[in-house]
Amino acid sequence: MAQPSHDLTGKVMFVTGAGRGIGRGIAEVAAECGADVAINALTNRYVNELAARIADDTGRRVVPIIGDVTTPTGARAAVESVIGEFGRIDVLVNNLGDAIGKPLVALPGDEREAMTDEEVETVMGLNLSATIACTRAAGAAMLERRSGSIINISSFAALRGGVNTVIYATAKTALTGFTRALALEWAPFGVHVNAVAPGSFPDPVTSGDRYEASMARAATNTPIGRGGDVREIGYAVAFLASTEADYIVGQTLAVDGGVSLL
Repeated sequence: MAQPSHDLTGKVMFVTGAGRGIGRGIAEVAAECGADVAINALTNRYVNELAARIADDTGRRVVPIIGDVTTPTGARAAVESVIGEFGRIDVLVNNLGDAIGKPLVALPGDEREAMTDEEVETVMGLNLSATIACTRAAGAAMLERRSGSIINISSFAALRGGVNTVIYATAKTALTGFTRALALEWAPFGVHVNAVAPGSFPDPVTSGDRYEASMARAATNTPIGRGGDVREIGYAVAFLASTEADYIVGQTLAVDGGVSLL
């Protein structure tokens, strides 16, 4: 497989929620581009094996970081673990996120249950609070060095919304504002803040037998006529993390096959 052109040699990247899916693609490409990578997950179900495989494939140092980064305490602990392993963090990728496909409240004629209070808190925590907590934990050292990159993984839902994903779309839309405002605050100190907004990227690891059906739906619903490969998000992240993107700040790059244009 051809190595991507974006040179990350000598950089340390920390990717949250990286045991599978888009996080896996980001970690793979980053290591292929020369970065050492810390990959975070809540449990070791996927992340230990993934770290070992990427390290074997690329010759880079890849370390699993197990922990809950949705709280300030957990985020600080994870960041401290990464710094303890590598000495610093050059690139923080706030990838952790997930949706719960339920209406905000029960809809007339619809038998689906509404989101519970706990589910609302969970979705906001995964998609917004974790990003804020990890950015605060990693940002101080970047600002002191006057060098670093924050890349937030948003969603096409931030650009167009969606039925049964109201809280998810709300969190991702807030993430767009967070990215723009923080970019203005930190750009004078050499820290770049940007975001990537993926479209449909079914995960074969967790989808199982439903993977082909998910890809078929993506082909029908996406202007480009196919679902995404998680490595395509990795390419976008590698570009934004490289010196090639030094003049890009506060932007949200849609990598969605045109879904956000509909």
